[in-house]
Amino acid sequence: MEYLQLEGELPELRKPTFIVAFRGWNDAGRAATIAVRHLVKSWDAKFFASIDPEEFFDFTVTRPQIRITDEGQRDLRWPRNRFYYHKHDDGGEDVVLFIGTEPHLKWRTFSDTIRSLYERLDGQRLLTLGALVAATTHRRPPPVTGFSTEEELAKRLEGLTISRTKYEGPTGIVGALHDAWRRNGLAAASLWVGLPPYLGDAVNPQGALALLLELDKLFAFAPDLAKAEEASRDFVKQVDDALVENDEMRMYLAELEQRIDSGVIGAGTPDLPPAGDLMGDLEAYLRQHRQD
Repeated sequence: MEYLQLEGELPELRKPTFIVAFRGWNDAGRAATIAVRHLVKSWDAKFFASIDPEEFFDFTVTRPQIRITDEGQRDLRWPRNRFYYHKHDDGGEDVVLFIGTEPHLKWRTFSDTIRSLYERLDGQRLLTLGALVAATTHRRPPPVTGFSTEEELAKRLEGLTISRTKYEGPTGIVGALHDAWRRNGLAAASLWVGLPPYLGDAVNPQGALALLLELDKLFAFAPDLAKAEEASRDFVKQVDDALVENDEMRMYLAELEQRIDSGVIGAGTPDLPPAGDLMGDLEAYLRQHRQD
């Protein structure tokens, strides 16, 4: 069965880097998918392919959505896994951007579907983006970890003081995708941003900006980050405003930052926030003030 659905002919690209992000378990605060979506919009990247969701999703878990069109018609939208491309005018490496939803079923088949397209386009490397909970605060630059199977890129990561990922444990579709690349001897890299544990499921543009900044340093993509920077500043202000009268939470943040500075805890080992109604109150505040 052909799972890949093309919109016309395959584009002719120069050794594209595949930048991939998935909604779901791999994407705390939606930071990774926001980052890739920003690139799609900034570059006006062209949609050219998708993956048929029929074989990969339990639709009682991730249900299709009904939307009303401008014409007043009911439109059914299934879980999306879409590919876009961008050609660099300066003759550099082109880029394929993928925004997906973590599937429930057939992860190896799903990964091989992406790998098959990568090989047909003579891809240069896979670069996955992710976001996870870490011991940090919204008042600090989000920590970024990563790795690369390419020696030269691995050295550049070290030069940017991006620490190597040391996580061991359950994985998501990103882990399955990297396993498919490893088994086939293909180049791959990954960047993960750490987000504060007390922000819950709040959409986090600060984390997205951190990923975009590292991408620009590594590959000189130089997208316009003005809107991303503005969204990040607004987000931090919203969190500060939510905590201004919460002495308990502010004391917790001060203690957490002191422990980070003293090296008592690492950026990859989250420390639990205080219990009670604090997280619920903060999440409710952020939902009320969240901007798209």
